[in-house]
Amino acid sequence: MFRILFHTPEIPGNTGNAIRLAAITGAELHLVEPLGFDLSDAKLRRAGLDYHDLAVLHVHPDLETAWKALEPERVYAFTTDGEASYTDIAYQPGDVLMFGRESVGLPEEVKHDPHVTARVRLPMLPSLRSLNLANSASIAVYEAWRQHGFPGAKL
Repeated sequence: MFRILFHTPEIPGNTGNAIRLAAITGAELHLVEPLGFDLSDAKLRRAGLDYHDLAVLHVHPDLETAWKALEPERVYAFTTDGEASYTDIAYQPGDVLMFGRESVGLPEEVKHDPHVTARVRLPMLPSLRSLNLANSASIAVYEAWRQHGFPGAKL
C-alpha cells in the first residue's frame, strides 16, 4: 500500500520497529545503504520480534537503485524543515514516505532530489531537534493508512 524508505539508518532498533510497522500495516520497507548495522543484529531482530518474515523488506545499495525499484510517482521527504504538515498531504497508495538517518536526518541533496514531491514535517515544540525515527515513520504511515479507511485492518 504505502512504502517507507529509510535513507542510511543507523540504529538497529529503529529499523526493527519499522519492520514490525511494515508487517502490521501492509507497508513495504526500503532501506538505502550504507546501514549502520548488520541485518542479523540482535537488537534489530529483537525490536522486530517475529514480524521479520511477515514484512516486505528491500535493501538498496544506493538511492538511485532505490528510485529505480520504487518507480515513485510521489515521494514525501520527512524533515524538520518541511514546508507542509504531514496532515496536509492527501496520501495515495504507492506513495513513498522517506526518512533520514537518526543523527542528522536527510542530507540536503536528498531533500532536494528531483524525485521528491514535497518536504513534510511533523509538528513538535520549538527548540527540540527531532522525533525518533521509528516513531516518525509510525505517525506518517498511520495517517496515510487512516486516510484510506485502514483497508485490510481489523478495526
